[in-house]
Amino acid sequence: MSEKLRSEALLEHARFQSRRCFLKNCSLGLGALTMSALGCQSGQSFPSVTAQKSMDVGANLSMYPGKAKHIIYLHMAGAPSQLELFDYKPELQKLDGKPCPPSLLEGKRFAFIRGVPNMLGPVGNFKQRGESGAWISDLLPHLTHHADDITFIKSLSTDQFNHAPAQLLMQTGSALLGRPSMGSWVTYGLGSENSNLPGYMVLTSGGSNPDGGKALWGSGFLPSVYQGVQCRSDGDPVLFLKNPDGMSRDLRKASIDAINDVNRLSYETFNDPEILTRIQQYEMAFRMQIEVPDVMSIDKEPEYIHQMYGTTPGEASFANNVLLARKMVENGVRFVQLYDWGWDTHGTSEDGSVDVGLKKKCDKIDKPIAALLTDLKQRGLLDETLVIWAGEFGRTPMQENRDGLDLPFKGRDHHPYAYTIWMAGGGVKRGFTLGATDEIGYYPIENPVSVYDIQATVLHTLGIDHEAFTYAYQGRDFRLTDVEGHVIQEILV
Repeated sequence: MSEKLRSEALLEHARFQSRRCFLKNCSLGLGALTMSALGCQSGQSFPSVTAQKSMDVGANLSMYPGKAKHIIYLHMAGAPSQLELFDYKPELQKLDGKPCPPSLLEGKRFAFIRGVPNMLGPVGNFKQRGESGAWISDLLPHLTHHADDITFIKSLSTDQFNHAPAQLLMQTGSALLGRPSMGSWVTYGLGSENSNLPGYMVLTSGGSNPDGGKALWGSGFLPSVYQGVQCRSDGDPVLFLKNPDGMSRDLRKASIDAINDVNRLSYETFNDPEILTRIQQYEMAFRMQIEVPDVMSIDKEPEYIHQMYGTTPGEASFANNVLLARKMVENGVRFVQLYDWGWDTHGTSEDGSVDVGLKKKCDKIDKPIAALLTDLKQRGLLDETLVIWAGEFGRTPMQENRDGLDLPFKGRDHHPYAYTIWMAGGGVKRGFTLGATDEIGYYPIENPVSVYDIQATVLHTLGIDHEAFTYAYQGRDFRLTDVEGHVIQEILV
């Protein structure tokens, strides 16, 4: 035997003698015997991951007919001020400039407020809109025309007051890293309606990713085939999707077939479900080459659509992303997540203020979101598409006074105790408001709602029971809502 072959044989022998290989692969080893014993005691078996759920992303685990088939989740990263947009508080205007009462400060933790800040009245004018009489600020003039399409939830609270943990809680059900995102759970449960496209796609705007990073659309302990695929709104939508120069589609297919033949041999040896994921990702990438370029291009949209959304082909913008979201759900993508960064209005700069920066941000999102609701409705898609607009928490009724100093612009600190989100379309009432806050918007006083309640309700609209929808990991069954959450029946049709 040559020295090279001898070295390779020794390396292969050492690999199979490793503890990791033993624990992963022994079908009659200590782990399997222990789990078998536990299963006999409980009268239950412990099927493998691949037995629990096929790796086919087209599989559907819905538990009853859901009103919604698709989700478009619009997350305003940084937390927009509900007091300037949807939660009208005339009493707060009367308190503008007065010292904050001690009762609002004692025993509370704030991200930046120090000392005794002044109260801050709402910036912007409110009116009741539509037949529902929903209060919407004039900072969102186009959205006001959809007041009767929307369910507002004004009594939501969270237990996190910093951006990344609050975003993680909102999207994954945990403030800590490592849990699957809501979109991953949904795709795991329902798959995609289009085998040539991922079931879960993500678009970002505003010049930066959200504070929680890519963990916000990660798959956590679910197979990685269910993680969100981040796309770009300018240039190639997915990097490295095109074949390199000199490689034909037939040659690419032959290459992928050869690679996956090796992957299948590896799976037969190690039974690692992540190898199945790798196989599917190669095959999905090949199929995406056909469909993604058309779905992820807005160039062929008619001019009236560009006028309605305020889009500019070739430009990276929130408006372009919203139009792409409509095209995605129209083509069978299950869960589309849009993150728009830049809503953190502390008053430390012009762009980061409620008197200047918030208006600029509203100008960028108002027309496209209103157009999305109109467009989905005219295409007959709104009834089966749940549109969600939210931040990770709210803003304080008092003005921020970072380090006890007055800031150059008007701003509000992070406020976890009460904030507003809204939903429209698939499965929720139109022209409805749930919950209310006190006279200054500090605490919920009617129908308090938790982040877990929102997650439970979103799953319910898709036909999934959040308590029964679980995944076995590290010895117990996990779910998106963990051990909490109730479906908000009041907002459902």
